[in-house]
Amino acid sequence: MSDVLLSPKYKAFLRHNAPVEFLEGTTYAGKTTVGALKFMLRVAKSPRQLHILSGLDTGTIEKNIINKELGILDIFGPLVEYNAGGKGQHSLPHIAFRDKIIYVLGYDNKARWKKALGGQYGCLYIDEINIADMDYVREASMRCDYLIATLNPDDPSLPIYDEYINHSRPLPEYAHDAPEELNQMLCKEPKPGWVHWFFTFDDNPALTPEKKAQIIATVPPGTKLYKNKIQGLRGRSTGLVFDLRAENVITPAKAKDFTYLLYSCGVDTSYSRQSDDTFAFVFSGITACRKKITLAERVYNNRDLPKPLTPSDIPPLLVDFLERCRGEWGFGRNVFIDSADQGTILECQKYKRAHGVPYVFQGSWKQTNIIDRINLQAGWMAHGDYLVVDTCRELVREMNTYSWKEDKDEPEDRNDHVINADQYSWLPFKKMIGRMAQRNGH
Repeated sequence: MSDVLLSPKYKAFLRHNAPVEFLEGTTYAGKTTVGALKFMLRVAKSPRQLHILSGLDTGTIEKNIINKELGILDIFGPLVEYNAGGKGQHSLPHIAFRDKIIYVLGYDNKARWKKALGGQYGCLYIDEINIADMDYVREASMRCDYLIATLNPDDPSLPIYDEYINHSRPLPEYAHDAPEELNQMLCKEPKPGWVHWFFTFDDNPALTPEKKAQIIATVPPGTKLYKNKIQGLRGRSTGLVFDLRAENVITPAKAKDFTYLLYSCGVDTSYSRQSDDTFAFVFSGITACRKKITLAERVYNNRDLPKPLTPSDIPPLLVDFLERCRGEWGFGRNVFIDSADQGTILECQKYKRAHGVPYVFQGSWKQTNIIDRINLQAGWMAHGDYLVVDTCRELVREMNTYSWKEDKDEPEDRNDHVINADQYSWLPFKKMIGRMAQRNGH
């Protein structure tokens, strides 16, 4: 049996007991090797006989987890027996580990894994869960006592993030190991005990400085591959509309250092229960030094609510948001609601008449077309005149996801509800933002 070199963080990972663990990070960080090691140790302790090791297909699992140097066969030696064609009463490919059976399943073969997932399992390992069949993930994860999954950072709009990974959290002692923009994406309601681990080259003591330099040198900077594999950042493959940089995201304390000339609110709505589209309230401030700062957001999705919101439900929620922002930041009288949603506008105006609130509810200003909005906003971002408070996680997520269509020179109609609400908040005041000379007269 071979020995595995372990960093202090990987030793802490092996000692930690959790029901669900996600291992995300750069390439060559050792995630697969040490993840498989912990999986086998958890299998050994489990009272159940049946377990699952899964990946893209059985060939990939054999190459990357079972047969490789420091793979399961190398580490555990005579303690394990791999039966690629099945054996005895277990016709599926499996690993026999003492008195335990570990089925080897490729999530590419739906017919096979559907046949296999008929009962309860002890431990479940999913390699590269970011590319896994979501039906497999949903079906398999609810049948296990312990789930461990590895992944390389990928397109943040993938459902695996919202449904699973973004519900996990790092342990306090490792909270700052991942890039801040990735940590901001871990914003879904936390699930008890779900842990997010972020590993890099530096966590792999077997990786020499020379090999690390060679790996980095072979990946072109600026590509998706470089962002995902080398920097450990999530991102789409091509065509992001905005380049949200670290300097565009500030803390609430930093935002309070500015003097504000006015505040306003933008609202975008979607009442569908069948999509990811959201209701978004965004509160913005424009400073004396001509910066636009997104200060607060609130987001709802009818798909996630037991009782769906209707237009009459919006006014009290919106006024509560505005009052909280008034207490935290200041009074913003103007509220701009998507002009296509006349029902919500009328309900808010009716609420104002009935309750006497000081806010002015009106339709959004859409005279500036989408491309000109993007042009303005991108210019402000480049010059540091467009800032976002780091608690506005949904806006940050959308700006790291919002993309151009691949077959047409226009942005996709998705991942943009918070962005739209944000734009509604500044469109009437665009001449107060950025450098004095407005590009192209806009």
